Amino acid sequence: MTSAPGSTTSAASAFAGAPRSTIDFAMTMSPPELAEHLFGNGLEALRIDGVRPLQTIPFTGLDHPDARHALEHAEVLIAAWGAPGLSDADLDHAPRLRYLLYAGGQGSTLLPQSARERGIQVSNAGWLNAIPVAEFTVAMIVLANKQTFGARHLYRDRRAPIDRELEFPHAGNREKVVGVVAASRIGRIVIERLRDLDLRVQVYDPYLSATDAQRLGVQRVGLDELMRTSDVVTLHPPLNASTEGMITAKLLAQLRDGATLINTSRGGIVDQDALLAQLRTGRIEAILDVTTPEVLPHDHELFTMPNVFLTPHISGSMGTEIRRLGDHVATELERIVQGRPLAFPEVLP
Repeated sequence: MTSAPGSTTSAASAFAGAPRSTIDFAMTMSPPELAEHLFGNGLEALRIDGVRPLQTIPFTGLDHPDARHALEHAEVLIAAWGAPGLSDADLDHAPRLRYLLYAGGQGSTLLPQSARERGIQVSNAGWLNAIPVAEFTVAMIVLANKQTFGARHLYRDRRAPIDRELEFPHAGNREKVVGVVAASRIGRIVIERLRDLDLRVQVYDPYLSATDAQRLGVQRVGLDELMRTSDVVTLHPPLNASTEGMITAKLLAQLRDGATLINTSRGGIVDQDALLAQLRTGRIEAILDVTTPEVLPHDHELFTMPNVFLTPHISGSMGTEIRRLGDHVATELERIVQGRPLAFPEVLP
């Protein structure tokens, strides 16, 4: 998309004949090209009878007059990652705004606390974004239990036949124990996807009821026990004041030799210095899609550790998966036009 902010070419031209009674929406995200990944060429997923875009290029900040104009007239704000947060002053200049449709996990972080009193409703795509994270996690669990990464290093070093039973007598997924920290949206999908494997799944989540655990087919355990008895530990809590640093040095030291820690949540969940100390011993492995900071310094040792599989936060929606989030937003927008409640409302603080 190459039109200047505030122009009325491209997608907007398709709405030129729309009646004035249509619902106006604005868009914000960064980079602005993300809109076409979400909604297709020309914002095709948003070509819904009864709605009209106020701009063809999403705004990335609030300092441009076109962004201010769009926000002032929008009844719906469509946002994705990279969007700027809105202040009370911003909302004072957005008197028509009634909905925030967020193509991500939590839209309320973009709004001030007054949003609820102002009657603004929020929808997010958290459940849909959880799907690829869970798929990535399940794939890594299978590979970890097969000792795939160690086998890869050994084969690369020897460049000769490998006796699998001699070198990896404990590899395999049969009867292994997977510990899931937090039965969150992602955690629950991971549990459901693991049902077809010959694994035992145990969960630490103080909010998981015995009834829900039975329905999920998992065993509830304490965090110490989970760390001590799992072959693979996968982390899925949100990062907040109560979970920051929850995987402490003491807990990491309890991991059994040969265990694997998977983190697709946030780097701040783990005491990274303590994790490094354990990894240096070579007794455990880690699959890290997130770190602290999110982009590590160029010379950080996590890049070169043989027992670490490090990826640049790719477990969430990417590539073809992003369109799933855009379709979700489009469906919620259509429900608004039809006067129906949001399908995935987010509870505002």
